[in-house]
Amino acid sequence: MSTGAAGSMGTNGLVTSLDWVEREVGRILGRALDGAELSVAEAVRLSETGGRELQALTLVADELRRRQVGDIVTYVVNRNINFTNVCIKHCTFCAFSRDHREEEGYLLPMEEVVRRAQEARDLGATEVCIQAGLPPKLDGHYYIDLCRALKQALPELHLHAFSPEEILYGSTRSGLPIREYLLELKAAGLGTLPGTSAEILDDEIRDVISRGRITTRQWIDVVTTAHALGLRTTSTIMYGHIESPLHWIRHMDLLRSIQRDTGGFTEFVPLSLIYQEAPMYRRGLVPGVRAGATGTEVVKMHALARLVLGPTFKNIQASWVKEGPKLAQYLLTCGANDLGGTLINESISTAAGAPYGQLVAPRELRRLIREAGRLPAQRTTVYDLIKVFHEEDEAGPLDTIQNAEARFGSYHRLTASAEFRFRK
Repeated sequence: MSTGAAGSMGTNGLVTSLDWVEREVGRILGRALDGAELSVAEAVRLSETGGRELQALTLVADELRRRQVGDIVTYVVNRNINFTNVCIKHCTFCAFSRDHREEEGYLLPMEEVVRRAQEARDLGATEVCIQAGLPPKLDGHYYIDLCRALKQALPELHLHAFSPEEILYGSTRSGLPIREYLLELKAAGLGTLPGTSAEILDDEIRDVISRGRITTRQWIDVVTTAHALGLRTTSTIMYGHIESPLHWIRHMDLLRSIQRDTGGFTEFVPLSLIYQEAPMYRRGLVPGVRAGATGTEVVKMHALARLVLGPTFKNIQASWVKEGPKLAQYLLTCGANDLGGTLINESISTAAGAPYGQLVAPRELRRLIREAGRLPAQRTTVYDLIKVFHEEDEAGPLDTIQNAEARFGSYHRLTASAEFRFRK
């Protein structure tokens, strides 16, 4: 296939002619289809597309998705457990955290975390995802003890837990270096880490939206150390605030550089800012902050991720929590191949104003996937396939839940209740 002109870049019937695409955009898309690694400058040029050029970008992203991972779309049956919202940090994008003196602060006892995990296991979950605030004076071994308690009670459940920010905090509080702290967590049963607390991996942006938070260098140190110890991680980006597309591409370029060295990332998850209750937007704490990403930016982000990251790690996730089920479904035609998890409880986006609910049942995820013309499959945390659903089967335990909030509770009920009120 020739990539010298826009009109000759199609393969496998994707496009027979792209004479209507600007020549430089056509050349770059042709290189991507030929399997070339795009430069930062080339990816930035694609981030500037609109109209028909953007449509061409999504077509190429969908074709590369087909080549790299096929037509299966995956999901995981999991439960989020955010055991406390009390945090010493004051990130301007976070509407979830509370100061330890605030009335709405809560802390789930360890036995309640185990109970919630067991309830999820009994309903078919294979994973619990545990992230929380950073409460003051936390015992440095708390995360280790929590992993041990969960694995002793539920040895078959995968523990996907603790952001790099939490790992850094636990390491500091315990006095253990990052490597030794991660080894302790792994011995206690930790399976993988969420690659959250990344936001934009650019300290100029981080100093504006989350001064005092984990730095880019520290985030890289935690993640690469985890990879070296056999602990795989996800990777994320938070966009739609004060960053520019150039920051997106630099962020992705850094991730693919790490992946070339370690191979430890399982997926990339774009997370658009839920702005409604975010302090930097609602209280005007950050000049120039946008009201989240536009729909066009969301589509563009996922398509660019497939072109820039797909060759090094295959899985691009569309977040139904951030974008809603309908847009997440559409993103399956723009480079994404995963819809994330059932969640059961969702607190962080909900606190910021996300309106899409706390649970999407497995059967509903499979319906969304089929309606997009794709084949649904349940996966593990590390993307091993558990079951491919060539035909729909009987409803499972989670599919029969009529009122998720009544059954599992919610963030708003938790902060309003005195049952688990935080005590210093």
